[in-house]
Parts: sequence; structure tokens; C-alpha cells
Amino acid sequence: MTKQPVAAFLAALFLVLCAAPSQAADEPKSKWVTSWAGSVQGPYPVGNPSAQPDMKLAIPSAEAGARDQSFRMILKPELWGREARLRFSNALGAKPVTADVHIGLQQASSALIAGTNQPVSFRGRKSVTVKPGESVWSDAVRLPFARNPKSGTLAGRKVAVSFHVPGESGPMTWHAKALQTSYLTAPGAGSKSADEGEAAFPFSTASWFFLDALDMRAPAASQAIVAFGDSITDGTLSTLNGDDRWPDVLARRLRAAYGNRVSVVNAGIGGNQIAGPKEYSLQKPFAGGPSALARLERDVLTLSGVSHVIWLEGINDFSKNGNATVEAVQAAMQEGVARIRARLPRAKVIGATLTPALGSTNASHGTPEQDEKRKQLNSFIRSSGVFDAAIDFDRVASDPATGQLKPEFVHNTTTGGEGDKLHPNRLGYVAMGMSIDIEQFKPPAAKPASKPVAKPAAKTVKP
Repeated sequence: MTKQPVAAFLAALFLVLCAAPSQAADEPKSKWVTSWAGSVQGPYPVGNPSAQPDMKLAIPSAEAGARDQSFRMILKPELWGREARLRFSNALGAKPVTADVHIGLQQASSALIAGTNQPVSFRGRKSVTVKPGESVWSDAVRLPFARNPKSGTLAGRKVAVSFHVPGESGPMTWHAKALQTSYLTAPGAGSKSADEGEAAFPFSTASWFFLDALDMRAPAASQAIVAFGDSITDGTLSTLNGDDRWPDVLARRLRAAYGNRVSVVNAGIGGNQIAGPKEYSLQKPFAGGPSALARLERDVLTLSGVSHVIWLEGINDFSKNGNATVEAVQAAMQEGVARIRARLPRAKVIGATLTPALGSTNASHGTPEQDEKRKQLNSFIRSSGVFDAAIDFDRVASDPATGQLKPEFVHNTTTGGEGDKLHPNRLGYVAMGMSIDIEQFKPPAAKPASKPVAKPAAKTVKP
């Protein structure tokens, strides 16, 4: 073989090897995706908790708040990854709050699976101080118990986020209606966040404090759907610890169809309004939290990996406490959708029609005037073109004979007894979640990793 063909062969081989992608380039890209959220709504105890135990021993003074004690918040991620990060909120507090934080896998009650509790850092520090009005994300923390997130073995499992608040926190930022049992130590018990046992956490709560979001590191094709709304999204009259709000039902259907690629994030607040209240402050709080427009930045726009927003809200605007006009609520909805599209241009915004409240036993709801406004807003949601699509919960929940909530959706499945003809019960929420066309949430196909270019076979050169 002459020198010229050999040189040409080596040059060609060099170009092939240079063009072959590196191993790092072959690895699928990842991003943060919000896997759980609990929208903060006010200083404790302002809000609408469900099945809340008596808190007088755990929190003797709302003004003093936490006092050298530890919290163990139990929450269910809807999407799993090998790494997580947490957002702590003091958005509605009056003084700086300091905490040291751990995250582990719940076993049962306030006990954790041994060896899973991991310390969480903030910019490399072991604790964080969150100023009033602010929120802070933690550093990424490895989850050794999530070695294979795709396997499905962690689906439905819950994590425990434990943190110690030294001194007095002052008014506590919280989410009232967690419908999930979490735990506290006694005041003055000191730091127990690293403790994996249950003896240190004798008190329970059905609310979440300070913690308002959890992200998971997930493949780039993963996505989060935000369910944005009021008590009918928050889950009033669903079952305590049952995880059967309509967003929970939707999340399970999406996991069954698409695997560990989609989370449904519940950003509902009981009593929330779209256009009101006009004023909200620590000095003048409102049980339903800040208006949807006022909290949109915190509860939707700054969450991670958002691909869709489902907006179900407005019935409280038409209650005796709200008394807004249909035009005011429509204008506020248009403004909110415009803000979402400006910040999240690829996200789809889906309007959900309001379920009936006609004849409700709730003193603020149930009038014919409210129902007429509800019908007008539903017509706007279905046909105005403001939304990319509509989900017709009104059709699912309404009794055609009476215009009220279907009779089987009325009885109370949280504490028993009669319902209020405003909030669907577990049967109603399951029907709502099952009625949604999940095809519209199908995540994009993940791009396959590039295959290395095979090296050419060596030629046999005859002398």
C-alpha cells in the first residue's frame, strides 16, 4: 500500500472519530420540574383547614408562632427524580425565620425509613434564614432511595420534610387545607429534624407550614400541570390522607398512561377569589388568601417545568362575600391568562367550568343570582377563545333535573354527615378527574440518545 492511500485512510478515520458524539452528549438532558406544591395563603390560623386537630398545645400563640420546635411536613411527590430541591416561604410572615432542614422517606405516621433522612443545604450552608415576604430554594439534595425513578416503585410514596425553627418565628406562613396529616414537636423541644423516629413528634396537623414547593430533577421531556383554583381544587370534602382530589385522580391517570414524566401540581386555596380581595396584608388577611392575580407569580409563574395550567375558579367571586360582577371576573381571567402566556409562552392554559352551588347550605353561597353569574362565566370559559381548551366540570357535576350538585356528590366524605351542596365529595372528585381527556397532556417523545458512530473495519492490506 502506498503512502498516499494510507494517509487518506487515516484522515478519513480522524474525521469520523471527531464527528462521533461524546458520552456526555449522549446522556439525556434534564431540568427541574415541580413535583408538589402547597400554595401559601396567610398567617396561621387565617384560612379554611379541613379536619384540623386542636393545635393549642403545639402552637399556644399564633402571634409567637413556632418556638424552638421542629416540623415534619408529609407530602406526596407526583414525579420522582434522583435529586430534589425545596422552596421555603415566609411570604406572609412578619420576621425572619431560620430553619435547618432534612428530607427522608416516610414509613408511617411521623416515622421515617431508616437511613433515608438527608440534610438539605442552602448555598452550601446547613441552615437558611428567610426574610419576611420572601421565598428561598434549597440546593439540590441527592435522594439515595430514588435510585431508579422510572421503575414505579416510589409512585404514591410520601416524603417527610423536617425542619427546626429556633427562637420564635412570629406569624407563620401556611397552607390551611392540606388534607394530609403532618407532625410537630412540642414547643421548646429543639432540633429534631435529623431524627428518624416518631417519638419526638407527638402533635399532628392537617396543614402545611412554611414549605410551598418541591422540585425533582427529571428528563427534559417531563412536564408539570398546575391545577390553579379554590377549595374545589384544594379538595374540600375529599378524604383526609386519601389523595383523592380531582388533581390527584388526574395525576394517577397520567402516570398510568405516560409513566414518570408528568406531575400535577395542586395550587388550590380554599376560599380563593380571582378578582378579590382588592387588599391583602398581614394586618388585613383574608381566609381565602391573596387573589388569584396577586398570587399568580408565586403559585404558577415561578414553578418549574410548567406545560399546562388548568384554571377552575370564580364561584367565590359570586358569593355574598365576593359579590363581583361577571364582567370583572372575566376581565381578571383575561389578565391572568395574558400574564401566563407572556411568561410561559409554550404553556397551554385550559379553563374549567364551575360546578354548581345552587341551594347550598353554606351561608355565603347558593342563591339564584350566584348561579346565573356562574352560568355566564361558564359560557365565557367555553366559547370566548381566551383559553386554549375547556374542561366541562359543570356537565359532570350538575343534576339536569335540579341544576344543583348531583345528589350522590353531596354527602360529606371528610368527617361524615351531610355535605353543603357546594363542594363535591370523593365520588364527585373522582368523576371530575376521570372525565378529563388526558391526550391533551401527552408529553413530547423523549429524544433518543445519539448512537456512537461505529468505527470502520480495518482493511486487509496485501503487501
